[in-house]
Amino acid sequence: MRPSQLARVLEEEFRSAAQGHHTPAMIWGPPGVGKSQIVAQVADRHAAPMIDIRLSQMEPSDLRGIPFRVDDTVDWAIPAMLPNTDRHGPNGILFLDEITSAAPTVSAAAYQLILDRRLGHYQVPDGWAIFAAGNRQGDRGVTYVMPSPLANRFSHFEIEVHLDDWVQWAYGEGIDDRVIGFLRLRPELLFDFDAEHNPSAFPTPRSWEFAHRALRKFESDPLVLGEALQACVGPAAGMQLHAFVQHAAELPDLDDVLAGKDTAIPESVDLQYAVAAALVGRAVRANGESKLETVLGPILTYAGQFPQREIGVMLVCDLMRGVGEEAVFGAPEFKPWADQVAELLVYD
Repeated sequence: MRPSQLARVLEEEFRSAAQGHHTPAMIWGPPGVGKSQIVAQVADRHAAPMIDIRLSQMEPSDLRGIPFRVDDTVDWAIPAMLPNTDRHGPNGILFLDEITSAAPTVSAAAYQLILDRRLGHYQVPDGWAIFAAGNRQGDRGVTYVMPSPLANRFSHFEIEVHLDDWVQWAYGEGIDDRVIGFLRLRPELLFDFDAEHNPSAFPTPRSWEFAHRALRKFESDPLVLGEALQACVGPAAGMQLHAFVQHAAELPDLDDVLAGKDTAIPESVDLQYAVAAALVGRAVRANGESKLETVLGPILTYAGQFPQREIGVMLVCDLMRGVGEEAVFGAPEFKPWADQVAELLVYD
C-alpha cells in the first residue's frame, strides 16, 4: 500500500475510535520506509497526543504494571505511560512500535490491551486509536514470528515505497532540491536494501533525509561531503549523489527562468532533472510566502520547452503535488502547456 493510501486509512481509523468502529492497525514494512513517521503525521494533523511505546525494550511488567498488596489482596499499579484521559486527553494514538521485535512474553501481555482495550482494571479511553508497526522476518532485524492470536487482533497493511509520495513529502519538509532531482533521475535508489548482504548504510526514505542533512552541514567541504553522503546512503548511491550535486552547479540561473527570460534548457538529462526539481522547490517556497502567482506562469512556460516532454510533465505533476492542483489549473499558462503534452497525460 502506498504511504498516501495508508495515511488515509489511519486517518479514518483515528476518527472512528470515538465512534466505536476502530480496528487496531498493524503496519508492516522494511526499515527506513517511514512507518512511524506516517503515524506521527496523523497525530500532528489532529493536534492529538501520540504515546510511542517501543515494545522491543519492554518487560511484561512494564505493560501489566507492578503488583502491590492491599490488605489481603493484590492490586496492580497501572503504568503512567498508558493513555489516561486526565493526563493525556480524550483522543490520541497509542502506537506500539517494534512489536515484531518484542519478546513473546511481552507480546502476550499486549494481547488484551490490543483487542479488548484493557489490561486488568485499566481501560484504554474511548477515542484513542491503537496502531502498531514492525519489520518483516526477511528484513534481517531482530524479529519474532507474530503469534496467530496476536495477528488476529489487527487489520494488516504492508507499506510500499512510492517515489511520488516521497517527493510530495520531501518538498513539504524542505528536503534539498538536488536530492529530489537525483531521485527523480534514479528512482530505483529511493529504496535499495539487500537483506542477504546486510549493509550498514543503504538507501531508504529515512537515509535520504540524512543525506539532505549532510548536504546542509558539509557542502562547503567537498572531500568531507562525499564521505558523509556515503555514510548516509551507502558507497554507490553516495558517490552518485555527490557527482550529481557537483554537476548541478552548472544549472541555469533560476531567477532568470522565474522572471520569464529566455533561458536555455540544459543539454544533459541529469541537469534537466535537477532544474525541474529546483523549480518545484522554488514554487513550494513561494507558496509559503504568498508569492506563488508570480512564479507559476514562468515555470509552466519553461516546462513546455523540455526536449524530453516527460520531464516537463514530471515537473508539472510535482508542482501540483507541491502547491495544489487548483493553483496550477488556475494559471493562464496551464492550458497552453497541457495542449502541448495532451497525449502524454494520464490521470489517476
